[in-house]
Amino acid sequence: MQAVVFHGVGDVRLETVGEPKIKEPTDVIVRLVASAICGTDLHMIRGTMPGMVPGTILGHEGVGIVEEVGSDVVDMQVGDRVVIPSTIACGHCSYCETGYHSQCDNANPHGKQAGTAFFGGPATTGPFDGLQAEFARVPLADAGLVKLPENVSDDQAILISDIFPTGYFAADIAEIKPGDSVAVYGCGPVGLFSIASAKLMRAGKIFAIDSLPDRLAAAEKLGAIPINFNEADPVNSILSQTNGIGALRVIDAVGVDAVAPEEGLIASWLPSSERTRHREQVAEVAPRQRPDGDNWIPGNAPSQVLDWAVKSIAKAGTLSIVGVYPQTAQFFNIGIAMNKNITIQMGNCPHRKYLPKLVEMVSSQRLDPLTVLPARHEPLTNVLQAYKEFDKRNAGWIKVELNLPVTA
Repeated sequence: MQAVVFHGVGDVRLETVGEPKIKEPTDVIVRLVASAICGTDLHMIRGTMPGMVPGTILGHEGVGIVEEVGSDVVDMQVGDRVVIPSTIACGHCSYCETGYHSQCDNANPHGKQAGTAFFGGPATTGPFDGLQAEFARVPLADAGLVKLPENVSDDQAILISDIFPTGYFAADIAEIKPGDSVAVYGCGPVGLFSIASAKLMRAGKIFAIDSLPDRLAAAEKLGAIPINFNEADPVNSILSQTNGIGALRVIDAVGVDAVAPEEGLIASWLPSSERTRHREQVAEVAPRQRPDGDNWIPGNAPSQVLDWAVKSIAKAGTLSIVGVYPQTAQFFNIGIAMNKNITIQMGNCPHRKYLPKLVEMVSSQRLDPLTVLPARHEPLTNVLQAYKEFDKRNAGWIKVELNLPVTA
């Protein structure tokens, strides 16, 4: 079968590999009909998420058809059409039972302290081969897979695998209440779904911070107030529009690959000491880099969003962090955060907690995820070019869905 395979920092290839087999009686084999490229995949190729094992199949977003079931699988049948949660969970440990599926005690083979298990991730997450392939082995299938109703399309379902639940999780742990002011840093796929989720929770003013015009336009279409950080200081902009109070709920949907202002007066105001600090942070989180021209270059300001977030948040507000930070990241403006009495909630999305609710929401037409993020299709054979375009943050390439070949 064809699959997207990680070989090293800056080295991802489309290869022919062996088809997966049932290893445990709780496994199923799924024939993928759609997958997608996520910003998390880029972290690994850029080198800002260490520990990847060469030969690992990438990808953690998938929709497909069950092809084979293990002997202990009860709820899944051959032919079922399913969406695959990005993180893997057993469904019955104390963490799963309380909704923390991404901290499942049993999914990660490295033990209870190992943390999140997910498809296509580093050694610390399993590793489990990912979903950018024609077939995939899905462990703990009864607890993980979610069946899809006929009126939820593949294009809608692929957004429910990771991006929609992560954005909804971001808004949920931000503790948004009706009328709350919200600032969303980053208007990529997760940021846009954070905005859409905040609207569902009846937020008041929603500020959307980014530098790419197409992303800001998409955020404005969803009802957010766009702030281009190359044109205006986001902290001052938010304070001036909230009577000096700040946003009560702030979401970091960017993570370690954040970038500093790159043009205009805002860039010229950035102190040289701050640029030096950012360079030191990049060296800390991405010691191994292998740029390919203008591809696979880590963000130049890993702590930028965290700095802006704690400065623009209201006293006693809530900061939600879903942007990815590796365990090597050792920076945070704890002084301002502490003295503002803010609440910080963060982590990897417990996808299985939210998927049934979001599938029902889409099925009942309460929200069509394609109005948030229209589908952009690329054949699997064009995946490497799609990766490069997505990595360069080109206009329009805020999400790339991969159409997988139909296998007889």
